[in-house]
Amino acid sequence: MTPRGAADALTRPTGAALALAATALLALAGCGSSSSKSTSSESTPAAPATSTSTSPATGGGEGQTQLSLGTNPEGQLKFDKTTLGAKAGKVSIAYTNGSPIEHNLTIESSAGATVGATETFTGGSKTLTVTLKAGTYKFYCSVPGHRQAGMEGTLTVK
Repeated sequence: MTPRGAADALTRPTGAALALAATALLALAGCGSSSSKSTSSESTPAAPATSTSTSPATGGGEGQTQLSLGTNPEGQLKFDKTTLGAKAGKVSIAYTNGSPIEHNLTIESSAGATVGATETFTGGSKTLTVTLKAGTYKFYCSVPGHRQAGMEGTLTVK
């Protein structure tokens, strides 16, 4: 191998490494910016990595909260979060059922009255939007046996 050939061999991995680093940097930069123009936001601190966590709430306007909730990724009859927090007013919960099992999302007041519910569905997402006063609510799956198996949580509205 000639000295020039050795130099070329050394620059190729460096060029590939630089290209990979540049691509990774661009990907990370894309994750750090947001074009959202919300007028208010609320964020609750994330809980430790356990089955109980608080979802971040981002406001889409005065008294409006947008939350996300999903089925347990391991296929258990549980939600991916057991606690949610929101501001009083209009609350939208984007519920994703990534399970092959039918599920729904139902919200119940502290008095036991159903405040809102999605249709029962398999796979995909549904959004439930309700107007809530300050208080404590239960969210659960009303498919027979699912709530009893642990598919429920608490929504605290302040």
